[in-house]
Amino acid sequence: MNHSLSPGLQFEFTYTVPPDKTVPHLLPESPEFGQMPPVLASGYMVGLIEWACIRAINPHLNWPAQQTVGVGFHLSHLAATPPGLTVRVQGTLTEVQGRRLTFAVVADDGVDKISEGTHDRFIIDAAKFSRKAAAKGEAPR
Repeated sequence: MNHSLSPGLQFEFTYTVPPDKTVPHLLPESPEFGQMPPVLASGYMVGLIEWACIRAINPHLNWPAQQTVGVGFHLSHLAATPPGLTVRVQGTLTEVQGRRLTFAVVADDGVDKISEGTHDRFIIDAAKFSRKAAAKGEAPR
């Protein structure tokens, strides 16, 4: 981790919502989701916020050997966003506790505020993390 990664780091990220990031596409095997309106799915919104935070901090890490994983989410989903609108995520790194990073974030779609809250990420050694995950997947059940 680079010492330039410190509280106060601000960022902005934009993403235009395509039709395949809407609720009916979130889990195609779910007939319930398939019947819901085609608006940005909360699951994709959370992923978008994660992506924005990752993009903001990667220049401050030894990426890709060092990466981050999401470990905490306290986010609202305040308004529906149909495909074609552009979501803007703005954030600030508010706290660095060892390898744990906390972000304050807000997102809008050009019409409404769609989310606000906090997101926590943890800095990992990517190779070590991947080895542990693989071993867990191979463990007898």
